[in-house]
Amino acid sequence: MMYIELLGGLAILMAAAEVMIRGAVGLARLFGLSPLLIGMTVVALGTSAPELVVSLDAALTGNAGIATGNIVGSNIANTLLIVGAAAVISPMARRSDRLYRDGALLILCTALFVMLCWGDSLGMAQGVLLLIIFLGFMGSAYWRDINNPKASAERVGDVEEIGKVPEKPWIAWTATLGGLAGIAVGADLMVGGGVSVARSFGMGEEVIGLTLIAIGTSLPELAASVVAARRGHADVAIGNVVGSNMFNMLGIAGVVSMAAPLPVPSSMLAFDLWVMLGSLVLIVPAMTGWSGVSRAGALALLVLYGGYLAAQVVGLPETVAGMIF
Repeated sequence: MMYIELLGGLAILMAAAEVMIRGAVGLARLFGLSPLLIGMTVVALGTSAPELVVSLDAALTGNAGIATGNIVGSNIANTLLIVGAAAVISPMARRSDRLYRDGALLILCTALFVMLCWGDSLGMAQGVLLLIIFLGFMGSAYWRDINNPKASAERVGDVEEIGKVPEKPWIAWTATLGGLAGIAVGADLMVGGGVSVARSFGMGEEVIGLTLIAIGTSLPELAASVVAARRGHADVAIGNVVGSNMFNMLGIAGVVSMAAPLPVPSSMLAFDLWVMLGSLVLIVPAMTGWSGVSRAGALALLVLYGGYLAAQVVGLPETVAGMIF
């Protein structure tokens, strides 16, 4: 039953997110928002809604370990699993539009996040700081995109790829609100199932958050990157990593830690946070345009991710934490 609850929650979460995004895009168009602004806000934030709602639901229901694990685990999955999967399908050439500024900012924010976590928990003060940085990042990204024709075209393309959206106001409102309700229901089922699975195997809640739930909530980004790779645009995955990881660490962690303290267990301090930072360093050459990602490199990323999952199963993070602390 717990597996049905976990998988059923995931299915409802993904379907509801799709409905919500279509409804929200329909509303945005009815209100006269530009495709660029819709792509920067509605689509970008909508695809990260599963992570936000799952983490918020977990924190507010007393399962904050899942929330922290989901944030860190999603970032690791983005870097190793999503970039690896996209580049296996279509190897990435060297980028002409080098992400020097965004890449450097992502590494700095990841390092800041790791430092904040060494207080053993993320609370209100840390949440406010993270959210302020996130809003600054979003404002800077919007200003840059409206002045960059190529970036603007990519945002508009994201909106156009959604396809048909509701044109009647009542349908758009119903889809948006119904999708949000479905996301909440799916998140609650997924968290409940995840807690049951963790307890049945004697694992900490954060392990389920780092693995099963992190992979589940990263599926929209994975699907988008795989589709782009099949069309010969695998490098889209690099941009997705930057945006999604920033949203997870700054936006989601900021909002959730303001609602309820997020504990950071010693195993995460000793192992997972460093895997998150280290995996990011691995793709710096691809972000900066120094190199692309070959198929062999992509396979290496996937092997590393498989090794990370295996480490969680055998309890390596707890062992490392016991040696350090």
